[in-house]
Parts: sequence; C-alpha cells; structure tokens
Amino acid sequence: MERILTYAEAIREATEQEMARDPTVILLGIGVDDFKAIYGTTKGLIEKFGPERVFDTPLSEDAMTGVAIGAALAGLRPIHVHIRMDFVLLAMNQLVNIAAKGRYMYGGAVSVPIVVRAIIGRSWGQGAQHSQSLHSYFIHVPGLKVVAPSTPYDAKGCLIKSIRDDNPVMFIEHRMIHYQKGHVPESTYTIPFGKARVLAKGDDITLVGISYMAVECLRAQKLLTEVGISAEVIDPVSLNPFDLDAIAGSVRKTGRLLVVDTAWVTCGVSAEVVAQLTERFQDSQQIRVQRMGFKPVTCPTTKNLEDLFYPNSQKIASAAYTLVHNNRKFWTPTHVEPPEIMEFRGPF
Repeated sequence: MERILTYAEAIREATEQEMARDPTVILLGIGVDDFKAIYGTTKGLIEKFGPERVFDTPLSEDAMTGVAIGAALAGLRPIHVHIRMDFVLLAMNQLVNIAAKGRYMYGGAVSVPIVVRAIIGRSWGQGAQHSQSLHSYFIHVPGLKVVAPSTPYDAKGCLIKSIRDDNPVMFIEHRMIHYQKGHVPESTYTIPFGKARVLAKGDDITLVGISYMAVECLRAQKLLTEVGISAEVIDPVSLNPFDLDAIAGSVRKTGRLLVVDTAWVTCGVSAEVVAQLTERFQDSQQIRVQRMGFKPVTCPTTKNLEDLFYPNSQKIASAAYTLVHNNRKFWTPTHVEPPEIMEFRGPF
C-alpha cells in the first residue's frame, strides 16, 4: 500500500531519521520548539532529542548563523531553520563569505556541513518584507548548493542528501507546498544534486516550474489538455547544480519553453535557464522561450493585488497557449483559487 505524507511530514521524518542515525546533527532556529513547529516540520523533535540538539534561537540571524558555521567547523552538522527567507539577508556575509568559501580557502582541510532551511513565497498578506523569494542570490555564489524540491518524496530525499553533504546547502521551501501530499517511503534514501524530475510528459511545450510553481505548472498542464495542448512539466529540484541537459532534451522535442519562477524574473533562475538554452540551441534549432514570475514591483499586501502579483495555473496555461500559437491566438481559462491559498492562515 502506498504511503502518503505531506511535504511538511516528509521534512520532519527526514530530520528525525538523520538525527537518530547521526548524533552530530543538530537543529536550531527561531520557533523550532514552538507548538506550531515550523508548519509541523520540527514537531516532537525537542522531546525526542532534547534541548541540547534542538533549540530555539534569538532574533539574531547573523550571530546564530555564525554559531551554526562554527559548530559545523567543529564537527557538527547543523540544520538552521529560517521561517522567512527575507531575514536570511541578515546573514549574507556569514553564508557568502564564510560558509561558501571555507573549504576553498583552507585547501579542503575544513568543511562546513550546514543546511539552511529557508521558507519563501506567498503568505497571507505579509507584504514587502515577509514574502520574498531570494534563492537566485545564493545560486550566484560558488560553494553553495541550492535545492528547491516540490514533492514530499523529493523533499525527504533532498534533505537527507543535504544533511550528509560536507558543503553548505540552501534548502528552499515554499509556504504553500508544505500541505502537498505524495508517496514517501519510510526508509531513508537520498535524491542526487543536479538531477531534474519530469512530472508530466508532453510534446507541444516544455513548462519548467521552480519550487511551488511546479505544482502550478502541473495544474496548467491539465488545463491545457482541454484545448488540445500537450505540455511537458519539469521540476529542476536542484537549482545549483542545475540539470540543464534534462530541460534541453525536452525543449529539443517541443521547440517551446516557458520557465515559471516563484520570484522576480530579472537576473533570476528563469533568466539563466533561457540564456543557457539559447546559447546551446543557437546553431542547431530555433526555439521560442518565455519567462514568468513576480510582477516587477514590491510584494503587495492586499489579496486582490497579490492575485495580480503572483503567477498561477491560469496565467501559466494562458501564456503557454499563446506561445504554442505563435502569439496569434489567446485564451484564458476560468480562474479557480488553489485550495492551499484558501485554507492557509499563516503561522502567527
């Protein structure tokens, strides 16, 4: 019988199994011992492993990141949780100049096995300083691995892989994805870095969805079947290293690419994917490409503006339809509110 867990449950199980397997794994962050337990991802862990291995931290992201890096240099494997990615910015020097470069600067004599769990994306009207998705900042930096799985199966495998890696890993989670359900084996397993996953096969257009946008791309794929368009949906899973070959193979077949990011498009993942594929195909095949993401303004607070600001399955399906028809035909499916947006009320 298939075993079904939510994304949050998969993360919690991966953390528990690794902490039980390896006594050097510790968990820290603001709210990890709170009764809501970071969407349930840390529930019961302090009771099982005690306050020496699972502990709350003060509102001092820079200092506590330094503590986590120091612990990693001393032989521990810290998982540092940030319930909002916005405040990881306070630790940029620690992550970019210390963690990412430690192994290189000391000629491989030291390692910094730290996992930074950073939660991104749409919330419930938390606006400009609490809703940003800044993963592209970290993809830019050599020495940092960045993963953003969209399924519970990949979440568990990616987190275990990240904890066991001897280098710093940014583990990106979208708020809305914690409630997604899927098959997750009870045993431990790992998902390799740099390997994309094809979520749906198709021939007319390739849809690449980053993090939660993979969920919305799957919804768009179903809408597109109603108008006779076969879309292939790819979740990169790993953003650095990145599996460009998997996407190139799909685009070679479809000739069309729509990359949807849960972030701004300027200098983002979507820009990088489009640029690399354009370089790869410039002498062999003509392809049509498009990017989607946040509107180029600050994250709004009111829901009616949020609905305009964020991509969704209807917007993705409409853009894909137009791309397939070479900008000669237009279609907009009926809007249906995603259930996780209607149900979500925020952690605080």
